[in-house]
Amino acid sequence: MLSGNLKNIRKRLGFTQAQLAEKLNIKRSLIGAYEEGRAEPKLSTLVSMARLFGISLDSLITQDHSQPLPNAIPQPEKSTDGKLRVLAITVDKEQNENIELVPQRASAGYLNGYADPEFIEDLPKFRLPMLAGTGTYRAFEISGDSMLPLVSGTVIVGRFVEDWSHIKDGTPCILVSKREGVVFKRLYNKVHSSALMMLHSDNPVYPPYELPVTDILEIWEAKAYISNSFPMADLSLSKLSSIVLDLQHEVMKLKKAI
Repeated sequence: MLSGNLKNIRKRLGFTQAQLAEKLNIKRSLIGAYEEGRAEPKLSTLVSMARLFGISLDSLITQDHSQPLPNAIPQPEKSTDGKLRVLAITVDKEQNENIELVPQRASAGYLNGYADPEFIEDLPKFRLPMLAGTGTYRAFEISGDSMLPLVSGTVIVGRFVEDWSHIKDGTPCILVSKREGVVFKRLYNKVHSSALMMLHSDNPVYPPYELPVTDILEIWEAKAYISNSFPMADLSLSKLSSIVLDLQHEVMKLKKAI
């Protein structure tokens, strides 16, 4: 049972034997021996495996993991502070990743359950073919008017960000933090120092504010949104002036090319 579970879970998580051995700080040959049933891991190694896989020690040893079901599967990722943690996801019967939806009413519970496979499994799920195979996604129903024209109730679909320092300034993201909970803001991480993140709202009524990166639990880069409210076109004088200037610039380029 253990040898088969170890092999099946390792492959499901996308680890080679060498990668798993490195994470467990043991020799690669030991992983092969464990998977072939030629050796038994020490208790300390079993505990490390269970923690890495995001399952209980009892489940690793006694439950059959040879038939993956559409349940939550832990995915090892690095958190924004660079520490290895388990990112819980769900998959369908064909082992395609779902997009889990975090409704407004579940936002508070998400702070405690974001790494809990059972909590993630209970969330509503859907798939967007256009995003398939390009990362791990989660959807969040936002509240408030700080990111107008996107109104309260809009669902933001975000892709998980492993390293927040690579985010381009001004990128709209869902940010999950100990202090702020789940918020949708534009992030700036190069304004003051590597220890702080600057959060900006699109609604100018709300001033920007700083957040220590040590408070950050997850960052999901916004890639799509779902809403039953269509944003109004921006036909302000400044916007029209910008359009006219762009047209004039293009006309000048055409004249020079003739």
